[in-house]
Amino acid sequence: MRKKLWALNLLLAAAIVFVGREIDSRWKSARQRERATLSKRAAVVPDPAVKPAPPPRPVEAAGYIDVAQNMLFSKDRNPNVVIETPPAKPVPAFPRFYGVMNLGDGMMAILSDAPGRQRPFRTGDKVGEFKLVEIASDTLVFEWDQKKLSKKFTELSERSEPTAADTTPRAATPGPAPPPLAAQAKPGPGADMGGGMAACGPNDPSPAGTVIDGKRKVVTESPFGRVCRWEPVK
Repeated sequence: MRKKLWALNLLLAAAIVFVGREIDSRWKSARQRERATLSKRAAVVPDPAVKPAPPPRPVEAAGYIDVAQNMLFSKDRNPNVVIETPPAKPVPAFPRFYGVMNLGDGMMAILSDAPGRQRPFRTGDKVGEFKLVEIASDTLVFEWDQKKLSKKFTELSERSEPTAADTTPRAATPGPAPPPLAAQAKPGPGADMGGGMAACGPNDPSPAGTVIDGKRKVVTESPFGRVCRWEPVK
């Protein structure tokens, strides 16, 4: 038993000596690394070149022109004042057209300047808000608001179809008395009035609304009696 204790003590002593020498060796190595590290001289890095800042520009009044021009109390700070122009005046409704006639003293246009009223107008007459300045073969020229406006007969004519009415004819120009019934002309369009329209022949027996050769017979009332014409069928 005593021999085993001596052997164990020797083993422990040997282990203590080994551990002590190992610790001393590592401590010396660490000291050497420390001295080597501290003895190194750091490389000297030159300072970066610093460019001096440019001197401030002198104060100029022209540099503050925007502040002076812009409106301080305007939301958009806009010096441009917008002048609103009034909207364009709408063109009034054109008068209705019922035909043209010539009684020997110049052309006249049968127009309606008020609801239910028709009468002849010469060039230069006022027709409602318009002034009639020209009666052409198939066009009427009006003046309104210092502007000249042209309208075709077909654009101004009554759109509704007339009902059958009294077929008493009225010649476009004064002439001899109508011939007797036995000598009545063949029903249909008469002399060309321009614009695709034709006059009614004397004693034309066909009722209003009759269509012959692509034209419809239209009879309307006027202060001078019945106005008869043949219009192209649309």
